[in-house]
Amino acid sequence: MLRKYTLPFLLLFSLLLSGCGQGIKDPLNWEIDEFTFKKQDGKDIGLEELKGKVWFADFIFTSCETVCPPMTANMTKLYQQLQEEGIEDITFVSFSVDPEVDKPDKIKEFMSRYELSSANWHFLTGYSQEKIEKFALNNFKTIVKKPENNNQVIHGTQFFLVDQNGMIVKDYSAVSNVPYDQIVKDIKSLR
Repeated sequence: MLRKYTLPFLLLFSLLLSGCGQGIKDPLNWEIDEFTFKKQDGKDIGLEELKGKVWFADFIFTSCETVCPPMTANMTKLYQQLQEEGIEDITFVSFSVDPEVDKPDKIKEFMSRYELSSANWHFLTGYSQEKIEKFALNNFKTIVKKPENNNQVIHGTQFFLVDQNGMIVKDYSAVSNVPYDQIVKDIKSLR
């Protein structure tokens, strides 16, 4: 009698699991708190404007001397790969981890160095250092910390994939061994 119900139960269970993260293996499913920050053009953007879109996020700053240039180059490479795949409806979001320094003009100058600037790329600022540190930790589970008497900010080096509902579904290495093919596959599974 038990065997008779085992197969239907397993099928139902696997269908329920496959709905979480929309086909992404081991989705994080971290919710993002509502926010409204300033873009590089000085206009506001927030979670509400990003809802309904698949977006890709990172945490960087314009005067970074170590990981931010390769992270941005890697995000640019991802953008190029997505273009080759015919995927053009992805939004890229970079959160400044040094908002006191990263004002819109400085951000625009930094962005101009990358082909990614022709994409739908928003580089956000307009908040306090304390706010971005808490926002990054509470929502993206990543560290942001600006030490006193130092112009370099300590921060995580991941990329984050966010679905149309504002859920962080996956994170990836952003500096080395970036899994471009897996990222493209995961983005396709959300569309």
